[in-house]
Amino acid sequence: MGSLRDVLVPDIGDFKNIPVIEVLVKPGDTVKAEDSLITLESDKATMEVPAPFAGVVKELKIKPGDKVSEGAAILSIEISDSAAAPATAAAPAAPQKPPAVPAPAPVAQAAAPAAATAPQAAVPAAINEEGFALAHASPSVRRFARELGVDLGRVKGSGPKERILKEDIAGFVKTALAQPAGGSGGGAGLSLGLPAWPQVDFAKFGPVENLPLSRIKKISGPFLHRNWVSIPHVTQNDEADITELEAFRKSMADEAQKQGVKLTPLVFVMKAVVTALKGHPEFNSSLAPAGDALILKHYYHIGVAVDTPGGLVVPVVRNVDQKGMLQLAKELGEISAKARDGKLVPADMQGGTFSISSLGGIGGTHFTPIINAPEVAILGVSKSSMKPVWKDGQFVPRLMMPLSLSYDHRAVDGAQGARFITKLSAVLSDIRRVLL
Repeated sequence: MGSLRDVLVPDIGDFKNIPVIEVLVKPGDTVKAEDSLITLESDKATMEVPAPFAGVVKELKIKPGDKVSEGAAILSIEISDSAAAPATAAAPAAPQKPPAVPAPAPVAQAAAPAAATAPQAAVPAAINEEGFALAHASPSVRRFARELGVDLGRVKGSGPKERILKEDIAGFVKTALAQPAGGSGGGAGLSLGLPAWPQVDFAKFGPVENLPLSRIKKISGPFLHRNWVSIPHVTQNDEADITELEAFRKSMADEAQKQGVKLTPLVFVMKAVVTALKGHPEFNSSLAPAGDALILKHYYHIGVAVDTPGGLVVPVVRNVDQKGMLQLAKELGEISAKARDGKLVPADMQGGTFSISSLGGIGGTHFTPIINAPEVAILGVSKSSMKPVWKDGQFVPRLMMPLSLSYDHRAVDGAQGARFITKLSAVLSDIRRVLL
């Protein structure tokens, strides 16, 4: 007879009351260490909680739809006496109840780029939470359904064991949209007033290939869509003369390398952004829930979009105003590597006040970055190039950095947008201004 141990929800950052969307095991199942036990879904990522040790599942203490926080009991696992011996050898007596063992840190399956730090969209009143939680569907399908306001409890699944697929939700929405105005039409609670999405058999016209979206893109897509259609974007473009900045950066490259860091232009942009934010605090804010006020933030946590094999994620570098260039370069390098290795946890992607999306290492001139709600602005940085600039009565070659500032027109008007990007350009043109 083996011993019983409770498995607890491990450290999941500052999150509380996270919904359990899937229980991946049942009593009697044999699990190995690191096997996934349950799936949690926050507004930043979907996390699978792994088993801390091998054994047999004896009792489930949670079910889909429950909400858990750090330290909550997930289930009990029976482990063999031989496996338990090293862990219990020092125990003076048998415990009166199964000892609790925190599970290893949960694995963040995906984080939404650009919009990953946005809170989950409001659930339409038509959704029955109990039925939604019990529906047989994957995390990405659940997120897709919430974005469209579809009650999963009313959708019939066509996948294995009646698992609900995205195609099932799309068909449900199509049926709802086809109903006359005011008709019951399946009760999806939708009144978009839009024609159905074209259903085309592309294979009739030539060879096709089905390339599944990455998990990150599946999760971030609905958030990006929501931000684009619900935030009135305005994009202001400008160019910054970074000739002197780049010369200084290169002169410091060897010193930075001796400290094991790479001093990139993005580090200087982060510091310049903070200087501009201090002069224009409305850009370092969020709209109040009622939309009648701005919540000004007196801290400067900058989100930086990182290109990973699975898609774009936005980790946050904290307290940028309190750190020097070399320290920022070190932290930026570490968190970027963590993102590319797929080791970010939800806490790494929360709390941002302003975001930067840099395509300078790839190319292009200007673009329209999508605002990372609930922030009110985002800066896009493109590839710098040498251009002739009229200065002191003649054209001279100057290194110009293209800047694209998208802002929420509800929180920021055009004049403020122009002033902010002008201030930012001036700071980048003379980086000494960050000391003022």
